[in-house]
Amino acid sequence: MNLWNRYASLVSSRRSWWLLVVLAIGAMGLIGAIGENESAGEAPKSLPDGSQSAQIAQSLAQFPDAGSAAAVIVFTRADGSTLTEADRAAARAAVARAGATAPDSVRLAPAPDGAAVVGTVTVPAQLSGFALTDEIDRIRTSTVSGLPAGMDAQVTGGPAFGADIADSFSGANAALLAVTAAVVAILLIATYRSPVLWLLPLLIVGVADRVATSVGTGLAAVTDLSFDGSTSGITSVLVFGAGTNYALLLVSRYRDELYRRPDHRQALRLACRRAGPAILASNLTVVFALLTLLLASVPSTRSLGVSAAAGLLVVVVFVLFGLPAALAACGRKVFWPFVPHVDGPDRIESGIWHTIATRVIERRIIVATSAIASLVVCAAGLFTVDVGLSQTEQFRVQAESVAGFETLAQHYPAGTADPVVVVAESAAATRVDQVLVESPGVQRVNRTGTSDSGITRWDVVIDSAPASQRAFDQIALMREGLAEVPDAQAMVGGSDAEALDTRDAAQRDRAVIIPLILVVVLLILVVVLRAIPAALVLVAVTVLSAFAALGIGSWVSIHLFGFPAIDTNVPLFAFLFLVALGVDYSIFLVVRAREETPANGTTHAVVRAVSSTGTVITSAGLVLAAVFCVLGVLPLITLTQLGIVVGLGILLDTFIVRTIIIPALFATIGDRIWWPSRPMEGR
Repeated sequence: MNLWNRYASLVSSRRSWWLLVVLAIGAMGLIGAIGENESAGEAPKSLPDGSQSAQIAQSLAQFPDAGSAAAVIVFTRADGSTLTEADRAAARAAVARAGATAPDSVRLAPAPDGAAVVGTVTVPAQLSGFALTDEIDRIRTSTVSGLPAGMDAQVTGGPAFGADIADSFSGANAALLAVTAAVVAILLIATYRSPVLWLLPLLIVGVADRVATSVGTGLAAVTDLSFDGSTSGITSVLVFGAGTNYALLLVSRYRDELYRRPDHRQALRLACRRAGPAILASNLTVVFALLTLLLASVPSTRSLGVSAAAGLLVVVVFVLFGLPAALAACGRKVFWPFVPHVDGPDRIESGIWHTIATRVIERRIIVATSAIASLVVCAAGLFTVDVGLSQTEQFRVQAESVAGFETLAQHYPAGTADPVVVVAESAAATRVDQVLVESPGVQRVNRTGTSDSGITRWDVVIDSAPASQRAFDQIALMREGLAEVPDAQAMVGGSDAEALDTRDAAQRDRAVIIPLILVVVLLILVVVLRAIPAALVLVAVTVLSAFAALGIGSWVSIHLFGFPAIDTNVPLFAFLFLVALGVDYSIFLVVRAREETPANGTTHAVVRAVSSTGTVITSAGLVLAAVFCVLGVLPLITLTQLGIVVGLGILLDTFIVRTIIIPALFATIGDRIWWPSRPMEGR
């Protein structure tokens, strides 16, 4: 008896209920011992390792004010009029209240047009997440409490951006979990048409998601990875989506076997024996693809890879062991009111999916050519979109930090609100001054301090809009000029430099990781299918589908939803999920076709495979697409865009790739698709 037979016998036996007990005890133990992720409210750490903007933080830590950060408060009148002396006095008193200092010690920076003044309040630099939100809320409340009528105050700057991100995630993951569970429940009820059956996969996957969250928290505690709010949200979506797909496949195969066998445990054993390898293969495909993200240079990308991979390993264990045990305990009646009975006829040779597959095979060349051409047209949308969101464009919801930044930009020269930060050896300060002053677009250069270790810091105001291409060009030229100063060891940081380094790192990650994902997926398909042509066809079609989804999803995101651009992380994440999850459905379909080939031949086997898996693949695709769209509950545009692109891509996979292109291509190639193995020899 091989391993899969042993597994199937174990989970379908009369004593399999103890597996549920073991999983329940293990889940409660992990959740109780580790608890929830305390960093869920933090912003994603997207600053790449080794970049100047990351290294400069170590140099800035040597300055006396390293333990604090500045929250910027901008004061204006609601009608845009010039501020009076009384208004400026009120602003000075407000800053003093917020910073718990004397009004005489507060310095305000008036705008050139006289319609705004700016003050700063120091915030402990170590604050993050919801603790930072509480401090910024205190500052905002203290600031506005005593202002004259008609006078506005907005708190912005780095700490305020961090606080608003944390605040926007407050309760968002709970909402995401609730909406995801509701969507999955509705779709499972519609699929199973049973008031009972849908509860089993939903409860098992829900518990697996909570365990996955605890596992992620534990991994964060023993590694240098940080699982922020977006990482937790994406991981939950993957766990629910993939786990529900595995459950749909297993239950569908179980129901097929119930039509053939009177003993429900025997039917369950055969279903687990035949569906188990496909479920595990699809799971490992996604897991290994996610682990390629460990090679990324962006910390949040690496964290997502580990968190999501761990979550998928947890959910496949719960589905493969917990769900069969629950089905075995419940028996055939769990399908009530549509209880499957042994009735003899081969249901695969009838129904809508059999009709669709037959017509696709009859016109295979025309159908395949037309469908592939449609995907190419969709992929062309990639050439019409911009990539890269600035700091102020990250939010999908209203944030005071963004509004305050925009107010600053209206009244102060470009770059004043968020200057470029430069550090260099003090011995080369004169030469650094000269290079900075001569750099294109520099409006003002201020030395802001010297550390005890002999490092000088500058604030440099440039004339470009934040995170614009012109700003990136100016940062690059500044770095080139400073690199030529002997022994300066100069580094350039600040928000624009960070955005530039993040964009460059994302481009590098796409160039390195995307090819590696394809290699990993191809190797797994070759091992699972033992058919090189089949693996190559599946990878090629899945890649084309992924690019088509990126094209049409990006176009929809910008032109229909009105987002300014596609975030730098979206192409890589979307490509990864679309390729890995798309191959899931291919494995389900092609493994069934290979199983049917010895008795029916390749062409008719493909028809039977589409007929038998059409309902479950369509249901799984709709569930997964809907679950990814739920990412729109979270507040960052990046996650909304990811949900749009992946959701559309899964629909393309479900209704075009798996239903039309793959059956047509397999029937066209014929028995050669299985080379070097020969499953047709069993005929």
